[in-house]
Amino acid sequence: MTSSPAGRGRPRDERSGAAIIQAAAELVTENGYAATSIGAVAARARVGKDTIYRRWPGKPELVYEAVFTAADTADLPDTGTLEGDLTALVQSLVEEFSAPAAAAALPGLLSDFAATAELRATIRSRFLRPAKERLLVVFDRARMRGETSVNLPADLVLDTLAGAVFFHLGIIGEPPAPDLARRIAAMIAKGIEAR
Repeated sequence: MTSSPAGRGRPRDERSGAAIIQAAAELVTENGYAATSIGAVAARARVGKDTIYRRWPGKPELVYEAVFTAADTADLPDTGTLEGDLTALVQSLVEEFSAPAAAAALPGLLSDFAATAELRATIRSRFLRPAKERLLVVFDRARMRGETSVNLPADLVLDTLAGAVFFHLGIIGEPPAPDLARRIAAMIAKGIEAR
């Protein structure tokens, strides 16, 4: 998220931001996406609705950030191998998509995404692009170790990793096997290894 330029307005209270995120995740888990409102989040977080709207344009962006960005901010894995790093990345996605809040939020978010091109663009630019750029470090290290080629389509690889987890857990609704992350990572690593 971007912050206001220095010297303009009141400084942002990060505690209220954390309370808003927590309240949104809790309410989606308890009541579902459709029944969660900005007013209910504001009441639970003990902030005004204006405080929420200054940071998030609406409910979809708030819920997306509350439910689906933990993996984006976790420490980058550095296991020494591409397959090990990919396993750690996929495991964090598996945990995120397996959480009760994700199961409750996903159908409503998908409906909103399908209906609104502007929302898709916002999610791509505000959340997905920075997350992907951050993960390029994993592929840079793998390339330096000689595990992948220079012209690896890293964006497509990341889409494949996330897509496999999303489809398996979010669409089909399969509970994750204990070795799901390792199996997905092994297939991807084999497919993109330097030849």
